[in-house]
Amino acid sequence: MQDKEIINYKDFINKIKPELDKVFSFLERELAKIRTGRATPSLVEDVIVDCFGQRFPLKQLAAISIPEPKQILIQPWDKSYIEGIVKSLEKTGTGANPIVDKDAVRINLPPLSEEYRKNLIRLISEKQEDARKTMRYWRDDVWEEVQNKFREGKVREDDKFRAKEELQDLIDEYGEKIEKIGEKKKKEIME
Repeated sequence: MQDKEIINYKDFINKIKPELDKVFSFLERELAKIRTGRATPSLVEDVIVDCFGQRFPLKQLAAISIPEPKQILIQPWDKSYIEGIVKSLEKTGTGANPIVDKDAVRINLPPLSEEYRKNLIRLISEKQEDARKTMRYWRDDVWEEVQNKFREGKVREDDKFRAKEELQDLIDEYGEKIEKIGEKKKKEIME
């Protein structure tokens, strides 16, 4: 009868994995928005554009392409979007001025200054640390749950320690992934 109440510690590990995946995916998306020396659609695709009294992400209003390594080409589905797109792009702080070219908008990215590069690297480090903090929060939350179930007699003592060890291994594994993706982005900025 008592065996039926015992909870397998692997259930706790399986519970935290999707949350850690979400944290890592969020970090990937955030880092993709940070400008390196190369143009990429992710720099502008989520810029919010006021259009006809509504707000839309740029990617819903236009095709975004990269004709050259330091240039972004935005081709709106409708010419009437151009004014709103230009206004929104001027507010983004990418350090580039949008240029209207017939029925399209071009952005030529200027070279990154040394000071701007340092600020970007600091920003990447902050985003990495935020991701680590969130992962530690999830680890601590699950560990507390394991301990509570142990006190209730629903987790065996040896399983409690296995859970702690596997939780830490999982956090270390994701920590390495966070480090690698951040270092790759920092390297791109310094090129």
